[in-house]
Amino acid sequence: MLLRVTVLTVVLLGLVAFSILLAKVTLTPSPASEDIVTSNLRPGRSLRQYAEDYTFLAACKQAGGNVLLGVPFGLLLPFLVPRRLRMISMTLLTAAVMVLVELVQGALVTGRAFDIDDVILNTSGALLGYFLLGRRISHSYHAHAHTPRAEAVEPEAEPKAAERKTPYRTKTKTGTTKTGTTKAGTPARGTTKAKEPVETGARTGSTRLPKARGSSGRPTAGVGQPGSGRALLDRLRRR
Repeated sequence: MLLRVTVLTVVLLGLVAFSILLAKVTLTPSPASEDIVTSNLRPGRSLRQYAEDYTFLAACKQAGGNVLLGVPFGLLLPFLVPRRLRMISMTLLTAAVMVLVELVQGALVTGRAFDIDDVILNTSGALLGYFLLGRRISHSYHAHAHTPRAEAVEPEAEPKAAERKTPYRTKTKTGTTKTGTTKAGTPARGTTKAKEPVETGARTGSTRLPKARGSSGRPTAGVGQPGSGRALLDRLRRR
């Protein structure tokens, strides 16, 4: 914020000083040239006149003065225009200001007239100042003044134990295996509970029930065993 305020204050003071100089140079009456000066709406007409009718030093002074008069535009305006399309905005503003100055000259100031070549020379001076120095310093200013602050990024919370994923594998009909993940405590999709084995008779193809076992793990008599009643009668007879 301090940098922006300081730079903008210097730029505004520079524009005020330049405006006073511009008004003094362009809006000062010149009665001696009242009968000579004429309005020019054809680009290049005055430049051709400088080359043909003026001496070399006088031509350089006239044309170079108009070019130097536009250089401050290229140094100061880039600080005030947006970063996007900065050069185009600066060029259009310079041309608009100089057209206004030339119109005031031709309408109100004695000995001066509107000249389109002066507008072209002033705009060329603004572009020259922009490419020589204005682009660099304005780019540095905008880069430091408008850079957003880095926001603190909170670390992501670790997933809960119930939401952690565990791998699983399932078999398909073709014998290939599929892998995937599932949350802890939930069965994986596509899996089935294991069924008890079923014995099938080799000859008749009948189904046999599994042998019932007691708490000790041994098979219990009379439950699910064919011929268990006969064995019990044989034991009673022996006793």
